[in-house]
Amino acid sequence: MITHLSGTIEEVRLDKATIDVSGVGYSFFATPATLSTLTAGKEAKILTHLVVREDAWLLFGFAGRDERDIFSTLITVSGIGPKLALAALAVFSPDELRAAVSQGDLAALTQIPGVGKKSAQRILVEIGDKLGEPSGGEGDSSSGIGSAEREEVCHALEQLGWRTPLAQKAVKEAAEANPQAQVPELLRAALQLLGKHHA
Repeated sequence: MITHLSGTIEEVRLDKATIDVSGVGYSFFATPATLSTLTAGKEAKILTHLVVREDAWLLFGFAGRDERDIFSTLITVSGIGPKLALAALAVFSPDELRAAVSQGDLAALTQIPGVGKKSAQRILVEIGDKLGEPSGGEGDSSSGIGSAEREEVCHALEQLGWRTPLAQKAVKEAAEANPQAQVPELLRAALQLLGKHHA
């Protein structure tokens, strides 16, 4: 099992990145929030989860242990593959996902792209007691987000397939509702708005 990789980021793309570890390039899928923390040419340490299939070995990368643990738990749910689990972490932070599951919030879970009511119910039934309770941490809100960061979030949404006007509107609404949000939090909030309005 490959549990982490440390090296130089070679490339950051729409849904994945490549890291060079002692001359070997490893490509891994990650959430937009994780990808936004990576810069080509810079050193990084990525926590990973390897999914082995008959036709492929897929590597998924995470900025923190909590995200990886949530991912590993989600993929144990029948019908929830690694791409859906990653989508869940693109829309929700680990604590937001814990809150949705602990409260039995089907409406929140169906905001995840590809997750319908039946899949949301399976998540509640199969892992309802495995994620634990949300920590209630407030995170770092020492500085708000500026226009450059808003543009970065808009660009990430456009790369995910959202049209520019919709992306800009979602980012504006998310920023107004979360004035102290940083890029990852703003991206999640914008994705939630888009999922809610265009389900």
